[in-house]
Amino acid sequence: MQLDEDRIDDAVLALLYLGLHLEYRAWKGFDWDAMDRLHEKGLISNPKGKAKSVAFSEEGLKLARERCEAMLGAKD
Repeated sequence: MQLDEDRIDDAVLALLYLGLHLEYRAWKGFDWDAMDRLHEKGLISNPKGKAKSVAFSEEGLKLARERCEAMLGAKD
């Protein structure tokens, strides 16, 4: 099966938003390839290292919120 990495990245970004803490940080418990792509896109800080969380960039936080609402928000 061929996977759409952009859609995977959107889903991971939305799920990272669910783990938001300290206003802009999120726990990093997702696929490393997706996390690396999000970092390369400038949406999160470097996921490599001892820290258990990553920081969203300003753009990343905005996009994460949008993706979370669009993908996981309740339907009226």
